[in-house]
Amino acid sequence: MSRTARLFQLMQALRSDPSPKTSVQLAQDLGVSARTVHRDIDALRGLGAVIDGEAGFGFTLIEDATLPPLGFTDDELEALVLGLREVQSIGDPGLADAAGAVLRKLQGRLPHRQSHRLSHAVLTATRFDRPARPTIDVRDLRQATWDERTVEFAYTDAKGDATRRRVNPLSIVYMDRASVLISWCHLRQDFRIFRLDRMRDMAPTEDFFRPNRVPLLRQALDRLRAERAAKLREGET
Repeated sequence: MSRTARLFQLMQALRSDPSPKTSVQLAQDLGVSARTVHRDIDALRGLGAVIDGEAGFGFTLIEDATLPPLGFTDDELEALVLGLREVQSIGDPGLADAAGAVLRKLQGRLPHRQSHRLSHAVLTATRFDRPARPTIDVRDLRQATWDERTVEFAYTDAKGDATRRRVNPLSIVYMDRASVLISWCHLRQDFRIFRLDRMRDMAPTEDFFRPNRVPLLRQALDRLRAERAAKLREGET
């Protein structure tokens, strides 16, 4: 690995990992010696990165000079923190971890005053009753949705009836009580919504429905809005 690549990886580790991180931990991550990590820390400091800490106590990236400061107002910063905290509360495990990583990366890119404000934001989001935990790897489902790849899974509905479904995944929606998949169901030949906590053995197939995800999703959302409006009208009569 070239020194430039190693410095880049070290900076990435300092940006994204929980701080402080010791030279021994960084050395294990990078596959180098602790002495090399100390030399590279000094090199990054020489390039303008503000890195707090020393040998034996761990290192924390205070300000990353390799990236321009982000232009956020204080209200925008609070909104970011609130949104990411909400993702940590309702997102699937992969997204919740990603939200935490984004907060740590922002910490390294913001000017010192706003970095401090991010750490001690007055807003947060907490759910005492979290949505039902998905029983599939949602990262695989998200990837299949982006790739516009048909997926198959076993499904058990609210009545306990089990079926095998083959669907075109269109969108994942994180709701208060459960996360759901909006899809086109091959079995029913219609749009269907499936709870992620009732899906089992989800796997992508070799079939693609590209480039139809966006128009199909638009149709599905129009259908849902129409059904919602009809229910509201019924309630008024």
